[in-house]
Amino acid sequence: MRHLLRRIAEKRGRGTELISLYIPAGRQLSEVMSTLREEYGKASNIKSRTTRKNVQDAIVKVQQRLKIIGKTPKNGLVIFCGAIPRGPPGSEVIETYVIIPPKPINLSYYSCDDKFYVEPLLEMLREKKSYGVIVIDNSEATIALITGRTVEIKNEITSGVGGKTRKGGQSARRYERLRESELNQYYKRVGTHASEIFLNQPELGGIILAGPGPTKEEFYEGEYLHYQLKPKIIAIVDTSYTGTQGVKEALRKAEDKIKDMRIIEEKKLIQRFLEELGKESGLAVYGQEEVERNLRMGKVDTLLISEKLDILVVKIKCSSCEYNETRNISREDLDTLRIEVSNRECPKCGSSLLIEAVEGYIDKYERLARETGSKIEIIGYESEEGKILYQGFGGIVAILRHA
Repeated sequence: MRHLLRRIAEKRGRGTELISLYIPAGRQLSEVMSTLREEYGKASNIKSRTTRKNVQDAIVKVQQRLKIIGKTPKNGLVIFCGAIPRGPPGSEVIETYVIIPPKPINLSYYSCDDKFYVEPLLEMLREKKSYGVIVIDNSEATIALITGRTVEIKNEITSGVGGKTRKGGQSARRYERLRESELNQYYKRVGTHASEIFLNQPELGGIILAGPGPTKEEFYEGEYLHYQLKPKIIAIVDTSYTGTQGVKEALRKAEDKIKDMRIIEEKKLIQRFLEELGKESGLAVYGQEEVERNLRMGKVDTLLISEKLDILVVKIKCSSCEYNETRNISREDLDTLRIEVSNRECPKCGSSLLIEAVEGYIDKYERLARETGSKIEIIGYESEEGKILYQGFGGIVAILRHA
């Protein structure tokens, strides 16, 4: 759904011709139909004949969908509908998207704009649960926040505490007292920074405390963390490193405690593929042609595709003759290409050009996966595993079903 909403958000109308309709859980569709009849009447006052027609056509399409649906789903209903240009004026095509939200919505909303209002749904899908990581030894500490598939280093703190002295007598004892005082101040600073970061996370699932040596235990046993955070420590693990490397090691060693996080799920999926590849079981395939061939044959159990492979395939055709061309572009360049196509003439006959179809690589493979009953997992690029998928295997691999 997140990927679908991204596509919907990128669509643009020629004027205020795109309808966004949010129907909250429990609202009667008869009330919504009444509102739409009023909006249809208001639309008759639009000066532009083309805009007026496109808005009224879209309202009729929405009304038709509501009649088919009949009753508001338990989580509510969202409909996006409007005239999307394919080329010059007059090339618009009415597109309709009906979405049942994953959670109940309480928003009652209708708008007509040049873009669809998808923000409430995107916010609903945003992963809010997070985990904290503190990696600490006597020389430095790193505080990180894990949300979804993102690892964010929030703070790095150096202690300024010297090593243990080798001198004997009273000088050594005085030095040790001074060193203990400096360590105590350092622990307090780490605790203060950690509290400032983690107390602002309303859905903090837990904190992993890690590091080489006994420092992490000393920090845990002292009164350095805020009293609300100390009970949230779900794991204390040994690591060989501090810093960013120590955070990664801590996540690896405590992954059973945070197995619901997307970053851990993606790691396990890539590891499963690499294990099959290493065993030479024949169940791991990669390369676009090989993956697509197995997918069309219905042999794929799980398809792994990098979100960085989000390239659009745009088919352009002439409005009069048989001329056509295909362009591969990034999503960010789609609006620019639409303007370019609307200003170009067919190189064969001089007629206007139209964008016939737009489909992303991910969209294409999602469709093929649905048709063949395969699971599809879109893997982020931020993690080590995500980089392995994209850089090492071209961004698309598959694990086949057992024969």
